[in-house]
Amino acid sequence: MKILISQPNHEANLEQLQVEIALDYDFDTILFPEGYITNEGSVTKVCEVAKHYKKMIITGYLDNSKKDRALIINQYGEIILERAKSPMNDILYSPSTVEVDGYKIGYLLCVELLQGLLGLEQQEHVRNLSYVAHPIGVGMFSEEQYDEWISEAKKIAIKYNTMIVGTSHADGSFRNCGISIPIAYCIDSTGNHIFISKNDLRTRIINLETKKYEVIERTLV
Repeated sequence: MKILISQPNHEANLEQLQVEIALDYDFDTILFPEGYITNEGSVTKVCEVAKHYKKMIITGYLDNSKKDRALIINQYGEIILERAKSPMNDILYSPSTVEVDGYKIGYLLCVELLQGLLGLEQQEHVRNLSYVAHPIGVGMFSEEQYDEWISEAKKIAIKYNTMIVGTSHADGSFRNCGISIPIAYCIDSTGNHIFISKNDLRTRIINLETKKYEVIERTLV
């Protein structure tokens, strides 16, 4: 499996998704941040895009009450995982794993990363995960948060003996605090990073089988 990992700007027209998914590169899945899809009506359009390009899309969307929800759409344009975001200091909502074409995928939505170490144990199919996808809303609001989240991701990778892949938006900040460190990363099952992108907005494609990646030499405009 090859995953395209993008760090788009917040936008309402899905332009960056449509540009990225049409790239003439070899990949079968695309990972976008939490809340990239800004309304429920656009989910149908994203399903059509996934079906047209025959790519799985892993991201998140905002419902009509502006609450974040999890979303995975398969290459046939079918929604295979959809749920609310787990509240802080609560159990990790189910489903947070899904099986597709022989792969077992874990899913953590943004701050759910901090619930994932124990929370994934309560999910079905948690054994032999192919990887964990981690759509993040905005960049880190401090170096301390950056270090904490990378540390938590490594713990999850080691505990479940799987890769974990995450990405945030290129713009925006937590509660509009004005501070944002855009982040994208891939950590292998031993807790070693294949790459960690910090304030580097380039798109990457990771081959999960070879643990190698390529950088698409193109930045956002």
